[in-house]
Amino acid sequence: MNFLGHLLVSGNAPLVIVGNFMADAVKGRDLSGWSADLQTGIRMHRRIDSFTDNHPLTLKGRERLRPHCGKYAGVALDLFYDHAIASRWDLLNDEPLPDFTRRMYTLLKRHAHLMPDRTQQMLPYMVKNDWLTSYASVHGIARALRGLASRVPAGGSLIGAEEVLQAHYAEFQKECLLFLPELEDHLALPDA
Repeated sequence: MNFLGHLLVSGNAPLVIVGNFMADAVKGRDLSGWSADLQTGIRMHRRIDSFTDNHPLTLKGRERLRPHCGKYAGVALDLFYDHAIASRWDLLNDEPLPDFTRRMYTLLKRHAHLMPDRTQQMLPYMVKNDWLTSYASVHGIARALRGLASRVPAGGSLIGAEEVLQAHYAEFQKECLLFLPELEDHLALPDA
């Protein structure tokens, strides 16, 4: 899952949400420089990523993407899952997606000073272009894929991956919607 999925399962503690959001920019195991709630969010993010990377449903989706995306199949799948979440939002959350995204953007901007530089620099672009809501359309996913392709080494394989999404739309949607409750159950377990 990408940003939207991580935010969806973060709960309601503001700094846990912030920690989960910024975790990709936090390197290493020593989290002692972060507050307790930020540490909880960072650890949650890592648990989500580990569970996601090893789950049979996501492994299936990545294999479907590998011929087109190569080593970036997991990156594309994360965006495809955010698309499934955004496009089926009404099944997953009572709060309308535009309200949720506005609330998340406000919270993240309020706490941006706590984030690593890389995340602080990215956040204004995310808000300005409303990435979270844009994930609801295939066009928004295509734009996100092009943006990622320009920022990662040899990322050209991400361009056009939305065609794989469209060719296997029902499978990606179904797999994501089956995966989410299992992820939530996993997160409800005590930290391993």
